Amino acid sequence: MDNIILIGMPATGKSTVGVVLAKLIGYDFIDVDILISKEQGRPLSRIIAEEGYERFIEIEGKVGAGLRCEKTVVATGGSMVFSEAAMKNLSSLGKLVWIDSPLAELEKRVSGSLEDRGVAAPENMTMGQIFDLRRPLYEKYADIKIDGRGNAETVVSLIRERLSI
Repeated sequence: MDNIILIGMPATGKSTVGVVLAKLIGYDFIDVDILISKEQGRPLSRIIAEEGYERFIEIEGKVGAGLRCEKTVVATGGSMVFSEAAMKNLSSLGKLVWIDSPLAELEKRVSGSLEDRGVAAPENMTMGQIFDLRRPLYEKYADIKIDGRGNAETVVSLIRERLSI
């Protein structure tokens, strides 16, 4: 197996799971949100506030489409699935693992406003609306779907079992 790409809603634990998984299997770890922040020189919330939702999706897609790595666990931003070019590239790099958590669980995990957290969505969308908008895309692109309701170690175990690693 080359790379493991984690997709899913904000607050599913992609970054936390990614770090733990990478350590256990001896892979590198990349958090695409951090790549974007570094490249842009500001946090995601500021990029979205200053550039707007559509421009952020464009920036995120460009980063995803240009990503190159080997033996790496990649945590994508939740909105990466809006870029077909990014998803095509990520699919070519490895297995796409959708960490799926129920909406009620996600709402419990997200404290504060979605904007402060850097969640990319059209203005005034609720977590439920974002969930409904993105879910079909996660289903479309995922090679495997993992139940994200457990703690990071549980989710990592499920991923390792499904990918036989």
